[in-house]
Amino acid sequence: MTPQQRIRLARRHAGLSQAALAAAVGVQRSAVGHWESAQGKFPSMAHLRELALVTGVQFEWLATGRGKMNLSADTAMDSVAAAEALLIDDPLELRLILAFREAPTRSRAPLVEVAEQLAELRTGRARSAVSKRATG
Repeated sequence: MTPQQRIRLARRHAGLSQAALAAAVGVQRSAVGHWESAQGKFPSMAHLRELALVTGVQFEWLATGRGKMNLSADTAMDSVAAAEALLIDDPLELRLILAFREAPTRSRAPLVEVAEQLAELRTGRARSAVSKRATG
């Protein structure tokens, strides 16, 4: 089964129209249509996580096709935890990441640039060449 077919199956299993799923995930209906289309784009991990939560299916199944489709009561929280896995012990770092995730897509690059500029001021070191190439 393709990722597009799994998304469609999850949506139908949840009894949602494309428009209802789009509203629940926070995207346009056309985005759901693209995700379900044979030549469509794969959703971002953040959107895939929301799709799994909204439709009540296992994140791993939706993302990879492995495992069971449906969540059982004891695996529901584990599935969400796996989708949100963070190896962060610092509460401030966690706040920064959560703020980044909640920011509109167009605001994310400027947020990262501000954080990098602040780090440069604090440490006196410029960003690495790899970091500069990744952001353009």
